[in-house]
Amino acid sequence: MADGGIALAIMCKAPVAGESKTRLCPPLSREQAAELSRCFIADVADTVGAVARDAGGRGYAVITPAGAEGAFAGLLPEGVRILTQRGADLSARLTHATRDLLADGHTGVCLINADGPTLPAELLARAVAVLREPGEAIALVPAIDGGYALIGLKREHPSLFADVAWSTSRVLAQTLVRAGGLGVPVSLLPSWYDVDDVAGLELLGCELSGAGGFVLEGQGLKGAAAPRTRAFLAALPAGGTTGP
Repeated sequence: MADGGIALAIMCKAPVAGESKTRLCPPLSREQAAELSRCFIADVADTVGAVARDAGGRGYAVITPAGAEGAFAGLLPEGVRILTQRGADLSARLTHATRDLLADGHTGVCLINADGPTLPAELLARAVAVLREPGEAIALVPAIDGGYALIGLKREHPSLFADVAWSTSRVLAQTLVRAGGLGVPVSLLPSWYDVDDVAGLELLGCELSGAGGFVLEGQGLKGAAAPRTRAFLAALPAGGTTGP
């Protein structure tokens, strides 16, 4: 059993060539896309682990498929535990992750996308603070594509996840409507971005290079250092790919 505190849980899929970040192929090869996914998971896990230590919570990697623990070897810092996803689809997996972590004694759960390697620690800390306030609350970090990078809950609310048009620009709007129907107040935190496609990869490159053009810099947030992602991208050959 957990000793209370907020669970910071990264929802992540085992990084496997041909199954990970396929919308980045091309410009990346299948092997490069899987390695980039590993870098993303490692960098987000480092941020989660640090915030969990500072905030008195606990970090988790909530993984799929079952039995894929070996694929995460060397990616998770000390203190970040592995929990297996349950359910036939994303809606069910998010619901079960919330249920499992609350049942383990946590007072709140933040479910975090694994595809934002520079997600700022400040946003995670602010979501934790929202969940520590008295009364019901939902914390949301919108994603600039219309989804969200993080959702924080104090109670299980399956209707927040049921029949959502995942991977579309309608996800955040649908979630806000569902929250309104539940009568639960929502704290909308500053937006961030996920790297799901080539446009997201270009945005990440702008942020990490410091060359300008990073559209979120006006929010006054400092992105996480993302050292593994940074090193991987810096080592890519011109053109981005070395194989099929």
